[in-house]
Amino acid sequence: MILIVDSGSTKSDWIAIDDKGNKLHEKLRTKGLNPEILSEKKLKKTVLKNEILKTKSKEVSHIYFYGAGCGTERGKEMVFLALKEIFTNAIIKVEEDTLAAVYGTINTINEAAVVCILGTGSNCSYYDGKKLHQRVLSLGYILMDDASGNYFGKQLIRDYFFNKMPEDIKVAFGSKYNLEADFIKYNIYKQPNPNAYLANFAEFMFLNKDSNYILELIKDGIRVFVKNNIMQYKEELKTVPVHFAGSIAFFSHDQIKEVAQEMGFTLGNIVRRPIEGLVDFHLKNA
Repeated sequence: MILIVDSGSTKSDWIAIDDKGNKLHEKLRTKGLNPEILSEKKLKKTVLKNEILKTKSKEVSHIYFYGAGCGTERGKEMVFLALKEIFTNAIIKVEEDTLAAVYGTINTINEAAVVCILGTGSNCSYYDGKKLHQRVLSLGYILMDDASGNYFGKQLIRDYFFNKMPEDIKVAFGSKYNLEADFIKYNIYKQPNPNAYLANFAEFMFLNKDSNYILELIKDGIRVFVKNNIMQYKEELKTVPVHFAGSIAFFSHDQIKEVAQEMGFTLGNIVRRPIEGLVDFHLKNA
């Protein structure tokens, strides 16, 4: 059994296939396995909550794991050690989630492109057809993650408390979520995965896209992301497209298209979950 994993901070998608590419189980899911947020013990515990992964662990021969927080050697090692304790017979390869976005969005294996992730977190890289290049080192959800789920969640909460929302939007937002100050602070400062907690609020945007306030909020966030991240690759943008992966990107497709025209870059593919592309990639390049 071969496991291919696309892991963010909120959730992890797992696909189990045999060596011919036949799916052995329906797509499996666990909570996110970000080593920047969870300890090695928590990583292991999260995987073992999935009964199929737990009971079939000895049958796994290979794991290709792509995850948020795995851009450093420390993060890769934490995930590797946690997985190795469970899947003792498996050959395990751990890579950062950006490579999953690359393999899940490019049209051909040697295609050069700027590839972005807009999910719970965000990042942007240049893939030259063989190697990945990053010009901005991510400092996580507090300092960076422009146009991500947690970025937009934070913006919505701030606008609510600073009275910057239109009244009808403010009423709708207040009725959908528990916005007691102590409750928000408890989840941000006392609970694990505060970035995922903030990202939960982003759903509100996509349920209220008939509001000009919401549309401008989305476009402003994307503009910030483009200026700080995509424009690091000005020379490359003259000849390559910009692909996007992640749920925020998927549901912001129209706004990304508008900003691309406005800011002068070529928009390529937008995929919600790159894991299907990962399966194809590994089958073709086994």
